[in-house]
Amino acid sequence: MSMDIRALAYLVAETTDVAAWKTYAEQVVGAMTEPTAEGGLLVKIDERQQRMVIRPGAANRLQASGWETVGKTEFEAAKAVLQKHGVAFTEGSKADCQLRWVTEMITFQDPAGNTHELVWGFKSDFIRFNSPVGVQGFVTGDQGMGHVVLPLGAKFAEGKQFLQEVMGFEMSDIMNFMPGGPEGPVLPIHFMHCKNRRHHSLAIAAMPDPSGCVHMMFEVLDMPEVGRGLDRMAAHGVKLMATLGQHTNDHMISFYMKTPSGFALEYGYNGYTPDWSEHAVHEFTKVSLWGHDFSVGFQ
Repeated sequence: MSMDIRALAYLVAETTDVAAWKTYAEQVVGAMTEPTAEGGLLVKIDERQQRMVIRPGAANRLQASGWETVGKTEFEAAKAVLQKHGVAFTEGSKADCQLRWVTEMITFQDPAGNTHELVWGFKSDFIRFNSPVGVQGFVTGDQGMGHVVLPLGAKFAEGKQFLQEVMGFEMSDIMNFMPGGPEGPVLPIHFMHCKNRRHHSLAIAAMPDPSGCVHMMFEVLDMPEVGRGLDRMAAHGVKLMATLGQHTNDHMISFYMKTPSGFALEYGYNGYTPDWSEHAVHEFTKVSLWGHDFSVGFQ
């Protein structure tokens, strides 16, 4: 028995510079923003009130990944799963739920210390998405907001077991990343899906990351928008973390750039949506079919 998670609903990020996040979200990503009562931002890319909550703080990091259930029945069942496995969780306060525009939420941690929020019942004023830089839209809907890659470090095996047996994620693909070349150490990155057809809503890496996140992903509707995103990144002096390329596993054509919270944002198009009844798990030893030079991120 495990949770029945529908999709990645949102991410919560902490920043020391809310103004920088506002400029980045609006002028580089092409999202809408709305100020919060605590001095942060809501980042909007579709009909939902938010797909990111930006909170002011003393550090630049990911605070939490927000996962959604279809409704209250599945939400209550998920709490029972946590109790069965002896996992402590905290009920979200009224203020917590108001900030995220949800009916109810709980918070818990995986064995590597990553914070997860589980929510149901979304509130929205359904104001039409209108990008300040003309982005036509993002791929969301029943696929969720995109994906997130979390660092598990030395707790990789324990964390993977938790994510599969408790949270209910299923394996999409496995990648043995060799950042130092074929003679160097292997960095395992496992890709996982939940109850939708996005190739992966979550990936996990056997590495630490001080920002609490390896990267997140937003998917746009066409290839020209990826190119325009590259132009906007350069125009605003945002650091490039990986050059344009196409991944082997999910076929995404994308580039990576740094966010004001320290982790990377993959900005892509053309993600593969498998039929899970027919999809065969593959082990990849190469990250991309072409492009994606990650060495630029260390320059």
